[in-house]
Amino acid sequence: NHQIPRICFLNKMDKTGASLSYCIDSIKQKLMVTPLLLQLPIGEAKNFKGLIDLLTKEKLIWCPTSDMDDGRLFEKIPLTEMDNSEIFEAVKHARNSLIEQVADLDDEFAELVLGDYSENLDFLPPGKLQAAVRRLTLARKAVPVLCGSALKNKGVQPLLDAVTMYLPSPNECCHDFLQWYGDDLCALAFKVIHDKQRGPLVFFRIYSGTMKSQSAVHNINRDCTERMSRLLLPFADQNIEIPSLTEGNIALSVGLKQTATGDTIVSSKASAVAAAQRAERDAGKKQGDSNGSESLILAGIDIPEPVFFCTIEPPSLARQPDLEYALSCLQREDPSLKVKTDPDSGQTILCGMGELHIDIVHDRIKREYKLETYLGPLQIAYRETIISSSSAADTFDRTVGNTRHVVSVKLNARPLLAEEAVITPVIEYAENIIELLPKSLQEAVDNGIHMSYLQGPLIGFPLQNVVATVQSLTVQPGTSMTMVSACVSRCMHKALKKAEKQLLEPVMKLDITVCADHLSRVLGDLAQRRGSIHEIQSRQDDKVVVASVPLAELMGYSTVLRTLTSGSATFTLELSSYEAMNHQHQAALMNRLSGLA
Repeated sequence: NHQIPRICFLNKMDKTGASLSYCIDSIKQKLMVTPLLLQLPIGEAKNFKGLIDLLTKEKLIWCPTSDMDDGRLFEKIPLTEMDNSEIFEAVKHARNSLIEQVADLDDEFAELVLGDYSENLDFLPPGKLQAAVRRLTLARKAVPVLCGSALKNKGVQPLLDAVTMYLPSPNECCHDFLQWYGDDLCALAFKVIHDKQRGPLVFFRIYSGTMKSQSAVHNINRDCTERMSRLLLPFADQNIEIPSLTEGNIALSVGLKQTATGDTIVSSKASAVAAAQRAERDAGKKQGDSNGSESLILAGIDIPEPVFFCTIEPPSLARQPDLEYALSCLQREDPSLKVKTDPDSGQTILCGMGELHIDIVHDRIKREYKLETYLGPLQIAYRETIISSSSAADTFDRTVGNTRHVVSVKLNARPLLAEEAVITPVIEYAENIIELLPKSLQEAVDNGIHMSYLQGPLIGFPLQNVVATVQSLTVQPGTSMTMVSACVSRCMHKALKKAEKQLLEPVMKLDITVCADHLSRVLGDLAQRRGSIHEIQSRQDDKVVVASVPLAELMGYSTVLRTLTSGSATFTLELSSYEAMNHQHQAALMNRLSGLA
């Protein structure tokens, strides 16, 4: 989707069962790309000790001198037929296959091979082959593949060389938005960490312009201007202070208090406005037709909605501010973590992507912020919708001080038939009122409908796939916009209660890798969990079960799966969709949540 050149690194070649040929086949089938194998491993599993570079025909050998050896030192040895004839022939065959593969994809290289080196490919210079592989990588026609073991730093040095050799430099990248910024600063905040001495540290990728220390920058996402105090150049765990940094670099800034992961940073608000005007001009739009700044926000991290939530409490009320500070810091670092306050009980609600995610957050609060917190029982984030239309009318008449506030509204709620879940309100207005409705009044109505969306009519979960149509609205002069929002929200709740309601539960896509001996037990367990089996794939000696299972049935599943398979199976889990519950399960859930069961 991003249309960027890539390279593949096959890690853990020292692991038992590691298979180079299977990885290459998997890249072809799953990633749908053409892999160019540039290295062969020397040894397998525990005997893995190095690599053979197919381009230069050199052996790269890592010989650890002690258990503390970090793999920094390795030896380059030219490969000769005298070393090992079998390895020499395998390398010769693999290199010839690589040359033929590259020649099929690159016409310039094919002419070179057919013209000068057709009789003996062994004499083909490595530089010519490297240049051809780079052209194919930049054109996204193929993907170079390297291998190694990152834990022991075997193969990491050639990987870093391959990054500079085959991937584009910042000057060769062409992003559409850069033409609108020109030489002005444009950067993406991709990571935030909190340091006890220096406070929040923000990592930036600079796309254009120059970032300077002691300078003010504008955050487009949050529409605020901040000043960074220091600018650092990160080298692993060492940071070097510098006065400025140019495009293509990774920068680390100190002093930004509001910038979070995924935010877009520019030099000033005027720069963002000027870039937005250029973007609108290029798109052929009239100035002011849309918010051009939105089109200038860089693609951050796509975060799905949380599916688990629980309450979190400090050890005492005196430590509540400490808990709020810790959670605010963690939210800046981790956009998938959501924190909200229950409007009825006032409790702090922690929303995350899974059991492990919330456990990690809980442990970090204890370890990094020295705060013992108490978690409530883990609950699932259900949603609600309606399956029939209904209408309601409401009148709000209240006198506050010397001002009388009168609002009358009539609206209709109906289900939205859409293939994908729509969690934001779809608001429509009758033709007879939309033209006469002032912008401030329309914002108040929209705000009221948004508030009603947060708590559904069944058990208070957020709504999904509901269309609200405002049919009539009468507001007495002098009425507060807050009163208009309150009246609309109350009327919307009335309409939702009249409609036929439906609970929706999160259904997860579950991939289980299990050996054939334990397959029947796993399938039987999934059947008891209301699971639907989509397919069973073969992966070497293992089976991969692809299934859809309601999240409610997967609480503590990792422990159960280990027990069923003697610890040999693994699984991955991701949100697939929200689906309607049947009447029996819906009734049981409502009874349990209301304390009747």
